[in-house]
Amino acid sequence: MRAVIQRVSSANVTINNIVKSSIANGYMILLGVETNDTVEDADWLCNKIIQLRIFNDEAGLMNLDIKAVNGNILLISQFTLFASYKKGNRPSFLQAARPQEAIPLYEYCINYLTQKLNKPIATGTFGADMQVALVNDGPVTIIMDTKNKE
Repeated sequence: MRAVIQRVSSANVTINNIVKSSIANGYMILLGVETNDTVEDADWLCNKIIQLRIFNDEAGLMNLDIKAVNGNILLISQFTLFASYKKGNRPSFLQAARPQEAIPLYEYCINYLTQKLNKPIATGTFGADMQVALVNDGPVTIIMDTKNKE
């Protein structure tokens, strides 16, 4: 699994000109699921996301996690995070999990993060054409990949 985590002051996702979800202060996360990803990968990634200390403390240092700032999460499925661009100019997405594999892991992450934060996680719609808008705070952007745990 691969995640692009952006610390935001606000973010929203629009589908068919209707805002489906919006958040203030938290993370806007693009989540890609790769073929052969597992629940163990999802657990590792979600725990890292929850424990990530990239919010400023009173001294202006990145020392606080999302729970400490009562932050929100907007989680968007993003298969293009597994684009292969080595041959030619048109990317291949063969490493991205098919919907029957990806949807259960995406939903698992939603449920896991909801339980850990004790609040609902804002989402897009899997497979929909979405417009995502955000104000990156910092800017702070972190990329995590379960294939690089060490």
